[in-house]
Amino acid sequence: LPNGKYVVKLHFAETFEGITGPGERVFSFNVQGKEFKDFDVWVKAGGFLKAYIETVPVEVTDGKLKITFTPKVENPQICAIEIIPPSATETSVVAPAPAASTPSASTATTPASSAPTGPIVLQVDASKVTGKVSPMLYGLMTEEINFAYEGGVYAELIRNRSFKADAVVPAVTPETYEVGKYLPVTFKPDTQPRFWTAVGGASMMLDTNTPLNEFLNVSLKLDASSASAASPAGVANEGFWGIPVKPKTTYTVSFFAKAAPGFGGPVTVSLESADGRTTFASKAISGLSSDWRKFETKLTTKSLTASKDNVFKLTTATPGTLWLQNVSLFPPTYKNRKNGNRADIMELLAAMKPKFLRFPGGNYLEGNAFNQRFIWKETLGPVEQRPGHPSCWGYWSTDGMGLLEFAEWCEDLDMEPILGVFAGYCLGRGGVIPAGPALEPYVQEALEEIEYLIGDAKTTKWGARRAKDGHPKPFKMQYVEVGNEDWFDRSGSYDGRFAQFYDGIKAKYPHLKVMSSWGYEQPESGSVKSRVPDLVDEHFYRNMEEMMAQAFRYDTYSRTNPTKIFCGEWATRVGSPTPNMSGALGDGAWMTCMERNSDIVLLSCYAPLFVNVSQLTGNGRSMQWSSDLIGYDALTSYGSPAYHAQKMFSTMHGDEILATDSQNIPTREWQRRGRGGAAGQSQQIREVFFDATRDAKSGVIYLKLVNTSGTSQRVNVQINGAKSITSKGEAVVLAASKLDDTNSITEPDKIVP
Repeated sequence: LPNGKYVVKLHFAETFEGITGPGERVFSFNVQGKEFKDFDVWVKAGGFLKAYIETVPVEVTDGKLKITFTPKVENPQICAIEIIPPSATETSVVAPAPAASTPSASTATTPASSAPTGPIVLQVDASKVTGKVSPMLYGLMTEEINFAYEGGVYAELIRNRSFKADAVVPAVTPETYEVGKYLPVTFKPDTQPRFWTAVGGASMMLDTNTPLNEFLNVSLKLDASSASAASPAGVANEGFWGIPVKPKTTYTVSFFAKAAPGFGGPVTVSLESADGRTTFASKAISGLSSDWRKFETKLTTKSLTASKDNVFKLTTATPGTLWLQNVSLFPPTYKNRKNGNRADIMELLAAMKPKFLRFPGGNYLEGNAFNQRFIWKETLGPVEQRPGHPSCWGYWSTDGMGLLEFAEWCEDLDMEPILGVFAGYCLGRGGVIPAGPALEPYVQEALEEIEYLIGDAKTTKWGARRAKDGHPKPFKMQYVEVGNEDWFDRSGSYDGRFAQFYDGIKAKYPHLKVMSSWGYEQPESGSVKSRVPDLVDEHFYRNMEEMMAQAFRYDTYSRTNPTKIFCGEWATRVGSPTPNMSGALGDGAWMTCMERNSDIVLLSCYAPLFVNVSQLTGNGRSMQWSSDLIGYDALTSYGSPAYHAQKMFSTMHGDEILATDSQNIPTREWQRRGRGGAAGQSQQIREVFFDATRDAKSGVIYLKLVNTSGTSQRVNVQINGAKSITSKGEAVVLAASKLDDTNSITEPDKIVP
């Protein structure tokens, strides 16, 4: 800046739902030598989504204005910075930056393309096989985001079933956390549990003096002293934006309960419309006593119209005091798996014929602290013995979707697990443990986790535990990934951490392929150099044109490098809550690149996989990340155009990559995004993308062709080197009239092949 005096205005607001109170985001900052220590946005602004402006007079003497931020608790967050010269008015003279938004190419028309000199020609050389298609190329990536498990694929219908959504989680550091030790949560006095409502004049509160066990160390105390036959009293739960009720369907109800002396019961469980006018099914349950006991029953509906604006109720007509814990309601699950998954969503996944599932997730693996990561040992056994933990996306995870459930999910869809192991690094304020003795317990924890999945049930400790949990047969597994997106660890520790895990895993399981979470798309300075990973995990989130521009990226990767590629997270991020046709086209262009190069790109999976579309905005929203493959509410689900593009690629390909060539591919000019939203360099990008594979046994050739131009293109396909060609072929086409055409919960099949 020119030398002189300025006024700097720093605009703060807490906008992340993972921060729920004071002390959770604290940092210091310095403006031109003026120090602001232990700054708490929540305290300064007075709550969530409230603005606070810090005004600082400064003087520039060397042509530079310097503002630095130092994390204390969680990363610093600032919404805007104004720099006002003395001659300016109160409004800034600096032109506003473009509004932050999801990168988008979603306009009604496509920019004009350059005319080719002749017809488009695609040449397929059936006599030349350039490589083998990886049999594991297409799979799934999953994590707890957008209510993917809770309120998503995990079939539980009760929200906050264990009454721990209001838990206060103890703070830890990497130095104070004891590996494997369970740390109980606490609760503020007189807390009313979220997502539960008292009915019939009852009152309720969380009670830590009457826990079910050490893991579910709280219960719901229900004062039903006002109950009568004319006005039953109790509690209601609205589920995840509604309880779905379907015709002629049997639901499984279970809960733990006890009662104060003198209560004779019974209690009634029911499915009712939210307005209370209709009861779809109900059942009376007797036998409550002064000791905790588990109760289970079935609720079966009759012929009715499917709906979601309903509640689950537990009431009594007898005055008294009750305690409840782990109140559960399950619909029929996929393949009738106990504690299983939602059938309609699983059917969408099954139709993709995925070969693997990468779990337990990206950020969800690491968590915001060492006791908030995915601690797999705490996800085993009966659900009432699983303490749960806060997900890093701002809501409570019951861990009903535990390690065994992930593996059984794979089994149900004939997939292999790709296990991500915690590697000593947590997000943001969580911290990191460098290589050395302090990291070794986490290496052993990973080895035990692998043993749980693939160890022999008779000769290994954790294989025996798996058998005890109901699955004696080991799962088939080839790949393990060390950490997730460890390029966010700025300490430079990943090389050493990876080496320690790599050595430990290879020593005990030499057949496993060990993957680095630091891919070649990240700065080379932090990549793994002390070992040779079997694969590296690369992540790409781009808009349509950026995906088109990089659709030949893997053509130039080294074929002699022993390290292969896992494209473990990628998406054309255009469209919300799920991708539109622009997203599907960007995906298609990118998939031709991966399939054409699947001799080195062995595995790939889109992310995120799921989004609950019930409440897209506002406090407590159901979506934390837009452009997700599959959308759903409490009642129904749908696949986006990008889902259908994925399905076309994953279900129709051969095992041999054929040589291809082309002439007269149309191009158009595109301006790449620069830093900070500024315009970048212009370049020509192709508008038509393709690859060809062949099934070696049947001889069928699969030609994938992606036209992003917005107009029909006549393409001459020349197949050379084949002994004979049948006179007819089959075309499977996904098309739309506009780039922003899409599917939705109300129009699930607007764009389908």
